[in-house]
Amino acid sequence: MILSNFAKKMKIQENISLKEFTTFKIGGIARFFCTVLNEDELIEAIGFSKKNKLPFFILGGGSNILISDNGFSGIVIKMEMKGIEYTEVENGKKVQVKVGAGENWDDIVKETVEKGLYGLENLSLIPGTVGASPVQNIGAYGSEVKDTIESVYVLDVIKDEYKTITNSECRFDYRYSMFKEDPRRYVVLSVNFILQKNGKLNYDYKDLKEHFAFKNIREPSLKQVRDAVIEIRTRKLPNLKEYGTAGSFFKNVVTSTAKGKELLTKYPDMIVHAVNDKKVKIPLAWILDHICGFRGVKIGNVGTYKNQALVLVNYGGATATDITNLAQKMVDKVYEETGIEIFPEVEWVE
Repeated sequence: MILSNFAKKMKIQENISLKEFTTFKIGGIARFFCTVLNEDELIEAIGFSKKNKLPFFILGGGSNILISDNGFSGIVIKMEMKGIEYTEVENGKKVQVKVGAGENWDDIVKETVEKGLYGLENLSLIPGTVGASPVQNIGAYGSEVKDTIESVYVLDVIKDEYKTITNSECRFDYRYSMFKEDPRRYVVLSVNFILQKNGKLNYDYKDLKEHFAFKNIREPSLKQVRDAVIEIRTRKLPNLKEYGTAGSFFKNVVTSTAKGKELLTKYPDMIVHAVNDKKVKIPLAWILDHICGFRGVKIGNVGTYKNQALVLVNYGGATATDITNLAQKMVDKVYEETGIEIFPEVEWVE
């Protein structure tokens, strides 16, 4: 058994504040905390969790989580397993890129773009680590990471074995994967991506089309798409060095085509994207801004960002309770005005 014997070498710390490990700059105390650099250290940390009958939480870049003011009563395992390998496949037409879960996401996007590999460019400047990318099925500007993932290499904590989970087995959907069904079962160790050497760029997304039209660029390069995404994100989203935030706090709205038509009748300027013949996606930022008036709202130490109502901000000294109170006001107001339920994209940790 993988976890039956583990050497007691890794340092496990006690009573560590989690605030500085999250982009929200919010969070209580972790009862135990450790950093893992390789599989042996991960096994040791999980073994410690099992032996002491403690829950564990895998922490990456801390960019899509909100940690309770009460902290975490088990062991927080900071994932720092790194490494990147490039292997040509399909007679050199494509490249398999194997990346350790602890690698910084945007560093990998930057490197692959510099190597002329297509597939990740629209996902530029998303904060966090590679290990979180399949879990969340991160997406932006008309792309989702599922479109480039070949497989995910994991530790199955329940069955005590390593597994390679294929793209289809991940059951990807909008901001969803099978890993969310049982978040304490699988620990992502690395991700295999398949990128194109001569791919097709995706710049049909409204913001990108407007960006290139304004700059009179008819056929942008791979680097120009990345640069455009970075410019747009920088303009819309707060600087993490200045504000505590997890970026977009809620998922965009996916609702029935009938509901979309109903809302369009009431709000003719609303933006609606067809998902299929039964569902449509509505940018929640538009609803929060134009219908509910939430852009730039500030209540005490929390608020929504001046340029993007979907982004909740810790202006300094805010608590997790402050954030959840504002989020609940937003949930209630959206339902009152539209009849739509909205759900957090940010993961709650306690």
